[in-house]
Amino acid sequence: MPMNELELAESVRTAYLRTLATAYEDAGLQGLCEEGRWEAAVGAVRSIDPQELRRAVSAERDSA
Repeated sequence: MPMNELELAESVRTAYLRTLATAYEDAGLQGLCEEGRWEAAVGAVRSIDPQELRRAVSAERDSA
């Protein structure tokens, strides 16, 4: 079943937020300060591979 535009946008947003939260928490476990945690999280979002994002969105769609 193809995704409509709203479902696609929600899936992309979810993937970005998941990446941001995971990177932020990982940076905290590594002992980074608040600013360092934020920079690491933003860097992780910036480095998302479009192909990996496509796979994540497809996996989320398939599990729904």
